[in-house]
Amino acid sequence: MAERGESGGSGSGKGSGNGSGTGLPASIEAAWGLRERPSKGPRPGLSLGRIVDAAVGLAAEEGLAAVSMGRVAKVLGVSTMSLYRYVAAKDELYVLMQEAVIGTPPPTRQGEGWRTALAAWAWAQREVFHRNLWALRVPVSGPPATPNMVAWWEQGMVALESTGLDDGQKISVIVLVGGFVRSEAMMMSDIGAAVAASGGEEEFLARHVNTLTRLADPQRYPAVARLLGSGVLTQPDEPDHEFTFGLDRILDGVAVLIATQEGGREGSADPR
Repeated sequence: MAERGESGGSGSGKGSGNGSGTGLPASIEAAWGLRERPSKGPRPGLSLGRIVDAAVGLAAEEGLAAVSMGRVAKVLGVSTMSLYRYVAAKDELYVLMQEAVIGTPPPTRQGEGWRTALAAWAWAQREVFHRNLWALRVPVSGPPATPNMVAWWEQGMVALESTGLDDGQKISVIVLVGGFVRSEAMMMSDIGAAVAASGGEEEFLARHVNTLTRLADPQRYPAVARLLGSGVLTQPDEPDHEFTFGLDRILDGVAVLIATQEGGREGSADPR
């Protein structure tokens, strides 16, 4: 059974509903500092920052599934009800946890071309996810709306300013690259857990190849059979090979789009 307020939130006071009447979700108000501290109820020393820090600590140690209002309250040594005066629901807490760990993007270096800047943006975001694998499990509920998330969005858009792409194309590129970062980080996290459980990378790969060799009929799966026979699957890749390969191919595609746009503009100006 879910805790009270875990899904839709049924807290009381300033921590519930749409907060102070701005019409914004309570988590967004909290992230932007638009909500006041409860005037009474929680014991002195309890704060939104402490609650978020405790939740992040739980997620880092035990995974996102371990985070509940009751567990966080226990870590802080307070009643569960006292948390609801700061955070209306677990989903709201998730938003604030993610905002806390993603931080702000590293500054763009002067004179960087769009490809270098966007690649640096993607690598920096991936590093954040790898430091906080639990954050990959936070459901995506909408476009960036918290200060740090908006800062990352802003920097990605700025990286594309010199490309000549229109704003809609820039957003599509950011969604494409950001989606790849998130997907690759989640996949590698899952594979990493499987490798650790199997006793190491060599054991994991050998077991996988042996299983497919036994079960995949070469007549039905000739391409897979050739792959297995080549030995490629048991050869360790360079560090971050899959991410580097995938990101480069995506950026190659973006470069083609930019060149096409530039060619179109030149063609439209051609008096012939």
